[in-house]
Amino acid sequence: MPQFAANLSMLYQEHAFLDRFEAAARDGFKAVEYLFPYAFDRHEIAARLQAHGLQQALFNAPPGDWDAGERGLACLPGREAQFRIGFAQALAYAATLDCPRIHVMAGLLPAGASFDALYATYVGNLRWAAQEAARQGVTVLIEPINTRDIPGFYLNRQDQAHAVLAAVGEPNLKVQMDLYHCQIVEGDLAMKLRRYLPTGQVGHVQIAGVPQRHEPDLGEINYPYLLALLDELGYSGWVGCEYRPADPLAGGTSAGLGWLTPWLKR
Repeated sequence: MPQFAANLSMLYQEHAFLDRFEAAARDGFKAVEYLFPYAFDRHEIAARLQAHGLQQALFNAPPGDWDAGERGLACLPGREAQFRIGFAQALAYAATLDCPRIHVMAGLLPAGASFDALYATYVGNLRWAAQEAARQGVTVLIEPINTRDIPGFYLNRQDQAHAVLAAVGEPNLKVQMDLYHCQIVEGDLAMKLRRYLPTGQVGHVQIAGVPQRHEPDLGEINYPYLLALLDELGYSGWVGCEYRPADPLAGGTSAGLGWLTPWLKR
């Protein structure tokens, strides 16, 4: 059956960040993910993971100046040194947290720039990152993100991402397949899963309801069918629950986890 990881950047916001680990474990999660850990001491995070029997499934490398609107550095010419410094920081956190995956956000297309004009920078940065991560046994992930949520994001489609993997040519570079983003941009989710999961090039899956990014049982996607398909296709990785609870004030995250209960009981 699928293994579920709670995304602590979106779930359990009724608690302080370091208290979300306990809340997730209490609800039955065995792993967690989140956007960025860097505001917190990595040893303190490791202690929370150990105390509550949780695995760290994933986190993101530093994205540049997030508060100023940056959403990654990997595709941006002239920012290579900053990208490398940030990725080294991510590897240090991954070592302490025993985390096997780091997501590298591509970044936003600068005004007037084309996808092709930034491609060499993107591929070069990812090749360097994958080689550095391989020394530590870490997988690097890239994620196509829809341009409704992040206008101007560099990488949007599954076929783009898999072409990048081929261009980089490092076996520990894989795709983070977020079914929420994929549905908005492309749809045809079952056939996308059937096409890409057997290649071994999908390193992580994430879910959320569409269109409002609430619980997976809200919206247009038939997640029971897709989760069963993950089993059928032999996917053994984590499924990240990266959604915003629809009614966080009415019982918090836990009150909206009815969709998950049947899976945890299997």
